[in-house]
Formats: sequence, C-alpha cells, structure tokens
Amino acid sequence: MSTVIEQAVEARLVAAAPRMPTIPAKLRYDRRDPFAIRMTFPAPATLEGVEVCWTFSRELLAAGLQGPEGHGDVRVRPYGYGRTVLEFHAPEGTALVHVRSGEIREFLKATRDLVPVGREHLQMDLDDGLARLMRDAC
Repeated sequence: MSTVIEQAVEARLVAAAPRMPTIPAKLRYDRRDPFAIRMTFPAPATLEGVEVCWTFSRELLAAGLQGPEGHGDVRVRPYGYGRTVLEFHAPEGTALVHVRSGEIREFLKATRDLVPVGREHLQMDLDDGLARLMRDAC
C-alpha cells in the first residue's frame, strides 16, 4: 500500500487584474508525516522562479472548508459556492489562491482513507525520530 497521496489541483491566483491565471498546483500527503499537508507551486508560478512548497496541517485544510481558519502563514476559508481560498503569507507578500472545494474534499477523503483522523500518532516512528535527533546532537 502506498504511503503517499498526491493530487493535482487547479488553483487560480487572485490578482489585481480582472482575470485570475490558473496555476497547476499539487497537494501531497505522506502518512510518515501524518499531520501535514504540502501544497507545491511550480517555478513559473512563483515570484522567485523556483518551486515553492507550503506545509500546513490537514486539520487546518479540513476546517477551512467550513469557515475561516488559521492565524499564521497559512489561512483557509470558503469562498462562494464551491471554492476555497488559501492565503499564503510570507515576508515578500501574500498570495491568495482559489481551489475547487470538491478537489480538496476528494483529496482529504483519500488522506482519511489512508490515515483516519485521530489515528495519526500510530503512523509516527518516535524511536527512529529520537535516534536521529540524538545522533545529530553528537
């Protein structure tokens, strides 16, 4: 059984111009890091011209489908019918993208099928993590 779920999503960048360009983004979930979601944007879609990956909690993404969530660098909220806004805050500025809520729900369902909510801790290898931490401390 695979330990990783990846799903391409169509994100629309909210900009000052009336037309919002489409950005091919990717959502990724790895059961070895069971609390985290990664959203990756390709190099041509970023100001720096390099691929950018944001990491945030699965719980934040799920809760943001229902109402505004987040107080840090990543914030999520519903927008109109069938859209979800993800806000990414960085020192360079803020990026807002719209993603179809259905795509997010489909992705979240696949993550819950792989690792049910409340059972994330069972996926973590704490002994290995502690051993790596201790090895790096020497």
